[in-house]
Amino acid sequence: MNTSRVVALVMLVVLAVNLAPLAVMVSLAIKGEGTVLRGLGDLIPSRPTLDNFTEIMSKGPFARYFLNSTVVVTFVVVGNLMLASMAAYAIARTRTRHANVMLALLISTMMIPKHIMMIPLFTLLLRMGLVDTYYALILPFLVDAFNVFFLHQYIKAIPVELEEAAFIDGAGVFTAFSRVVFPALKPALVVVATNTFLINWNSFLLPFVLTNTDAARTLPVGLAIFSQGEHSVDWGLLMAGSTLAAIPTIVAFAFFQRHIVRGITEGAIRG
Repeated sequence: MNTSRVVALVMLVVLAVNLAPLAVMVSLAIKGEGTVLRGLGDLIPSRPTLDNFTEIMSKGPFARYFLNSTVVVTFVVVGNLMLASMAAYAIARTRTRHANVMLALLISTMMIPKHIMMIPLFTLLLRMGLVDTYYALILPFLVDAFNVFFLHQYIKAIPVELEEAAFIDGAGVFTAFSRVVFPALKPALVVVATNTFLINWNSFLLPFVLTNTDAARTLPVGLAIFSQGEHSVDWGLLMAGSTLAAIPTIVAFAFFQRHIVRGITEGAIRG
């Protein structure tokens, strides 16, 4: 067996392992009420139905949860694209030792588990009267330390002469950044946008803590609460909702796959 066949076999095994949870999720979603998975043979339902999808779309506030997630993710992604890139530019182009100190402090925050900050964050937002609002789900996540560090690596590799030429033509710092540096960050920005989208779209713990009603609950939190029955979890409804919630992430990754690979590869080389 040659090397290419071994690699192909390994990739097939990895693909099967990663697709197995999705297969179980879809199988439970299209099974009838009261059915469970007893073995591999039950992965293909004998009588598939879309009743779970119909019920979750008609009876539950699924549309509201979807809207909440969309609004929150949109603002967080846009905020990270703009603010993280500007912060990275300021650190990369500041030629003092303070910039290195700021970068070191920024990187150090990545070592702190976000769950440790959960109680202080909740207390702060509660005192500000922002709990159970969009602000509580957007403001703390507008800038991510990893995104700043990732974009910093790209900006360091952009020749300063391009900006100096813009300065000679009369451009200011913001103009040079927006018209010279920002367009050159396209591969990195795609990675930042996709990564931020996936993290915040699938986030559960912090939105669960920071929201109390359906008016602000995001999709993962809303689905978990809606599927809770009086004595047990309605796995059919939960899996149907999870299947619908997974569609935007799959589409986003499939659409930007080449840009993501390119951005990560260039970032590794430049780092």
